Amino acid sequence: MRTPRTLFRALLVFTLVATTPGLLWSQASEPAPEAWSLHGQATTVTQGHGAFGAAYSGEHSFEPRKEIRNSFTSTLFLGFRPWEGAEVYVDPEVSGGQGLSHVAGLGGAPNGEISRVSSSELKLALARVYLKQVFSLGGEIEAVAGDQNQLGGSRSRRRVTVTVGKLALGDIFDANAYTHDPRSQFLNLALVDSSSWDYPADTKGYSWGLALELNWDDWALRAGSFLEPSEANGPYFDHHVSHAHGEVVEVEHDHEIGGRVGHIRLLGFANRADMGSYQESLQAAPVVPDVMATRQPGRLKYGWGLSADQALTGELGAFLRAGWNDGRTETWAFTEIDRTIALGLALTGSGWSRPQDRVGVALAADGLSPEHRTYLAAGGLGFMLGDGRLNYGQERILEAYYALALGRFVTASLDAQRIQYPGYNRDRGPVDIFALRLHAQF
Repeated sequence: MRTPRTLFRALLVFTLVATTPGLLWSQASEPAPEAWSLHGQATTVTQGHGAFGAAYSGEHSFEPRKEIRNSFTSTLFLGFRPWEGAEVYVDPEVSGGQGLSHVAGLGGAPNGEISRVSSSELKLALARVYLKQVFSLGGEIEAVAGDQNQLGGSRSRRRVTVTVGKLALGDIFDANAYTHDPRSQFLNLALVDSSSWDYPADTKGYSWGLALELNWDDWALRAGSFLEPSEANGPYFDHHVSHAHGEVVEVEHDHEIGGRVGHIRLLGFANRADMGSYQESLQAAPVVPDVMATRQPGRLKYGWGLSADQALTGELGAFLRAGWNDGRTETWAFTEIDRTIALGLALTGSGWSRPQDRVGVALAADGLSPEHRTYLAAGGLGFMLGDGRLNYGQERILEAYYALALGRFVTASLDAQRIQYPGYNRDRGPVDIFALRLHAQF
């Protein structure tokens, strides 16, 4: 495993390379619509916790001893326009690291950068490769700033967008202005996305599929269908699409309250995969049940998620997330959370003459379905949870961070999390987790 010093050196080299063209590009005043773009990022997270109380531990428990772990990712975001209205994006990515306790033992994984990866070897992969075609329907024209996987230019506020290829579902669905990016905002996975949405993805968080989006002024309607992994938390996809696929529909409304921008998004999802049943596994083995032994193609999991954000002042914003899934089948691709509610605040540093700095504080309360908690209490294992028994309680997460801007392209963040009842177990914790995150982008 690379040491923190090695990772920091890698980040520094990346930053020096990245900032040189960035300074040149920033001199352009009114750039024409971009025909191509190149952006990049590198992020390293060093995260650890001290010892905490635990009456017992199991195979998938959060480690009660002192731990320190590191992660590193670096991504290039390549985009170009092959023809009018079309955009193609290709994102090679290097990632590696180890999550705390081998990313087990918690519903809300504390490092959303590598929430389900625990390999110290740096590996190169093609994170995204997709085509986006936009069909204008007229209406008001709005400017589009160039960014990662976003070519600069303009577009109609009334349009249809078709996206097909490999991507992260969070690129299109479940956005939130104040908590959606673990590289620059909150780190805990229970805050990054609607965590009860067991969305289709491989181990690194990507999937192949098709998405359609209709934008009409302040409204948007999105729908998509994506491949499911062939195993829970697995790296490979199940291509038997007749019984393995995940669908999602989302409606969004953008608004202003007192001249301050806000968004409300409500999504519903239905996943089918070769999942096991908690109830059937308990019927087959009341003690130490095995949900994997009851796997059956085409099992259904469904639920909903809510994401809302609202600017309160020019510097302060608030967000709310909530979600629910039926929780009858095993967690398949995201994290072992069946019910969730989270809220928080984000503030820029303008009040103390640091407008590029950001401060955030948030609280999440996560829970399990009755079938899920009964399964774990009997000694069953999920892909993230399993203390051997369970004295159930909601897993509650308090997180705060300060992101210090080091120039235009680099940010250093201090992050602190307190997790009460880790793994939904009143017999364990609380645990305090601290992190140093360095992030560079151009």
